[in-house]
Amino acid sequence: MKLWQQQSSLHPDVERFTTGRDREFDLWLAPFDVLGSIAHAIMLGEAGLLAAHEATQLAEALREIYRMAESGNFRIEEGVEDVHSQVELMLTRKLGDAGKKIHTGRSRNDQVLTDIRLLIRHEIENIVTETRQLFDLLLARARQHQQVLIPGYTHSQPAMPSSFGLWFGAWAESLVDDMILMGAAWQIANKNPLGSAAGYGSSFPLNRRRTTELLGFDDLNYNVVYAQMGRGKTERIVAYALAALGSTLARLATDVCMFVNPQFGFLRLPDSFTTGSSIMPHKKNPDVFELVRAYGNQLQALPNTIAIIGTNLMSGYHRDYQIVKEQLFPALRQITECLKITRLGLEQSQVLTGVIDEQQFDYIFSVEEVNRLVVKGVPFRDAYMKIKEAISAGTFTPDRRISHSHEGSIGNLCLPDIQRMMDTVIARFAFEKVNRALAALLAGPN
Repeated sequence: MKLWQQQSSLHPDVERFTTGRDREFDLWLAPFDVLGSIAHAIMLGEAGLLAAHEATQLAEALREIYRMAESGNFRIEEGVEDVHSQVELMLTRKLGDAGKKIHTGRSRNDQVLTDIRLLIRHEIENIVTETRQLFDLLLARARQHQQVLIPGYTHSQPAMPSSFGLWFGAWAESLVDDMILMGAAWQIANKNPLGSAAGYGSSFPLNRRRTTELLGFDDLNYNVVYAQMGRGKTERIVAYALAALGSTLARLATDVCMFVNPQFGFLRLPDSFTTGSSIMPHKKNPDVFELVRAYGNQLQALPNTIAIIGTNLMSGYHRDYQIVKEQLFPALRQITECLKITRLGLEQSQVLTGVIDEQQFDYIFSVEEVNRLVVKGVPFRDAYMKIKEAISAGTFTPDRRISHSHEGSIGNLCLPDIQRMMDTVIARFAFEKVNRALAALLAGPN
């Protein structure tokens, strides 16, 4: 069954090529396709384009299909082209002519646009939830270990004293900026394209504000041409947010891989969180964090991959956009898995103390000695040269006492301020509004 079927049949090789992995990813879209159809049916009834009883029947039948999709029992039958065709087929079997009316005022173009927006919103909520849990863990561990000193590095060389409080807190604050970018992606995805049809609107008296309300969108894509132009662009903007978050996780994973190396010995992972070797019985490999690093780095290419697919396309719909789903959908779920496993790994990790007392780290306290001389009135450049000469002569003896008190330093981590920033960012997503609207849509009339 094809909604666009003409008199002549499509060549089987052409059909296989143009379908690609679309049926696979259409199953991801199934519950969201049904949500959009419920809102559309209600709107058609209110606009007088469907009889009241037809709109009610369609909405109830669609709610049954939604439950099938949520339970994993929805299937696209052999010979049925896509999720849109399957849903319409199921409605027609159950309701007859009323089922054939669900496509009134719609195109598959605005259907899939709406489906993707709804899926993106859903996945972003999962990502934000997982990010918040990782953030909370990082802050808790920063508080717990704020006094545990470790070397800080520049150019991959020991540089100055740092602390686990600083280290954990740094990754927490990085997640704040990642969520700011994710919030921008959310705002762009949270606009309703339904009713733009094939990209040029409809002669039916559609009420696009009503479907916006029913689906919990913040606003409309008002211009119907731009609604179609948002295909690919929205996904690319979401990809930028995923890439930023992936970069944070990849760099964090690199630090963990380094810190658990016995030559550093800053962290320890339990045996249950490491893998072994087929020939080296002593090995305890941080494979989990290596894979997080790989997935996070892989995400850096995603915005460019999506951008290239849509490069230089004129306005309006193009089949090129179909393969964007293949790039974006798995990435949305992969980042969620990376967030979960990173949190679990850090929960299981053990912070090791006393690292900073090793002789090899004596020189990282040289700046502290320079600063002590400056406080006593010695000009900075003279103090610097005095300590440098002592190091060269082998007479430098470090004082390992640390007194950093300015905002964001070892002695003043400003964790409540970082918490406040994250709370502010998370509140802007307003997931509750979306979830209330969808719950009401699925509940139906009282």
